[in-house]
Amino acid sequence: MECSPTFFERLVLKLLSAMGYGGAIPEAGQHLGRSGDGGIDGIINEDKLGLDIICIQAKRWKDTVGRPVVQGFAGSMESHRARKGVLITTSTFSRDAYDILNRFERKIVLIDGKQLAQLMIDHNIGVSEAHTYMIKRIDSDFFTDDGE
Repeated sequence: MECSPTFFERLVLKLLSAMGYGGAIPEAGQHLGRSGDGGIDGIINEDKLGLDIICIQAKRWKDTVGRPVVQGFAGSMESHRARKGVLITTSTFSRDAYDILNRFERKIVLIDGKQLAQLMIDHNIGVSEAHTYMIKRIDSDFFTDDGE
C-alpha cells in the first residue's frame, strides 16, 4: 500500500508475466496506466504469439471494490476489443462485484489482496528465499541384504 499506483500496476504485469502470460517478448506486457487511461492499466498477451490480449486493471485500494468498478472495467475492455480481463485489488471485492460477472460475455477474473499475496509468493515476486529445508527419507534399497 505504501508504493505508488504506478509501481503497483507494474507489479501486476510482472506477476502475470511470471505466471506464464506474454512469454519472453518485451512488448508482451504493456503498462498503460496514467491519467485518462480509460480504465485499463495494462495489457498482456495471453500467449507467446500474442493471439489474444488480456486487459488489466489494478486497484491499490483499502476499501472494498464494488460492482460499478467491475462494470466500468468490462466496458473499458471494449476499446481494446479484449474478451478477457483481470481486475486485481489490494483489498476485497463485494458480493455484487462477483455476482455481476455472470452477466458479461467477457471473461473477467477478480483477484483480491489475499489471492494476490499468495500468487506473489508462489511465483517469487517481491519475495526472496529465507530458508531451505531438506527432508530425508529412509533409503530402503540400502538396507536390503544382498549377501555382503
